[in-house]
Amino acid sequence: MAINVNTVYTTVLSILNKEQRGYMTPAEFNRIATQVQLEVFEKFFEDYNQYTRMPKTDVEFASRMDHIYEEFQTFMNSAGASAIGTPSSELSFTNVTAYSEPTDTHRMGSILYNASVNRPEIELVNKREFTQQILSPLTKPTINFPIGVYQQNKVTVYPGTVATPTTSDVLFNYIRKPLDPKWGYITGSVGQYVYDPSPQFSLVPSRDIVSSVSTNSTGITNATYTATVGTTNGVTTDGAGTGLTLSIVVTGNTITSVVVSSSAVGQGFKSGDSITITSALLTGANNSVIITIQDADINSANTALSQQFEISDSQQTEVILEILKYAGLIIRDPQVIQAASQELAQEEVNTKR
Repeated sequence: MAINVNTVYTTVLSILNKEQRGYMTPAEFNRIATQVQLEVFEKFFEDYNQYTRMPKTDVEFASRMDHIYEEFQTFMNSAGASAIGTPSSELSFTNVTAYSEPTDTHRMGSILYNASVNRPEIELVNKREFTQQILSPLTKPTINFPIGVYQQNKVTVYPGTVATPTTSDVLFNYIRKPLDPKWGYITGSVGQYVYDPSPQFSLVPSRDIVSSVSTNSTGITNATYTATVGTTNGVTTDGAGTGLTLSIVVTGNTITSVVVSSSAVGQGFKSGDSITITSALLTGANNSVIITIQDADINSANTALSQQFEISDSQQTEVILEILKYAGLIIRDPQVIQAASQELAQEEVNTKR
């Protein structure tokens, strides 16, 4: 279970206010909470690397390596390319295509080549290794043993036999970054902050999110189509969002603009959510259109609506202590910093013992 953002915030405030040491505003808490979650998240990988070099116990619930794996498996994801380049000829290869990694990639894992029947893993090499491998007929890439040059968040696949590439030609296995926690609130009758547990988020009003169309279509009749998530038949989402109205403009028989309504901006959406618009709604469409919500599409300026921590509640003590350490800097109280730092150091010793 993930850490509840309200539990953390109220605990931090209780500790700070116990001796009248100061106050942390929601905006300050949200910024610090985001930083702390990232620090704890990155520490998972450092610990996992360390534990793989240590003897592993078979006792149930006692394996440190299994525990750390459980922590970051929540963030594992698999997806096709977020964009594709124009096929080109390079050396003796034709139809060489660059596939962009998913936009929420934090750490890249393996990449599979779906364009091959056997779906092999693409061997990632640098430019120097690529030059060496293509010189030998034994190491030269084939459709069943492809290689890829990974740079600038794109993988260029060789031998590149796909004449008409699509985003589904490759499958990226990766770890995404956790969503930023947020203690959302509304203002009470006397100006107090009242916690709003409603999930994030609405979208930016009047924003054109055509760049978030991950799967487009052709053959659509030129027109302007209106689609509302949760109301219009044929419009669905894999998340919890609802109430979002989109104005979809089709020119040249393909989607060229997707504008968020200025009033029906939805609620409950988060980055990574997919909105599917079936071909039945778009006259003449060859396939369903998929829109994948990006960070920039979310209206993060809205103070209401909350986002819980995504790391598990087993990390709650460390999260609270880390936030208190930063809180000591904000209120300029060295005693808070010292106390939190000592507790964290002791917890680290106990963990590694």
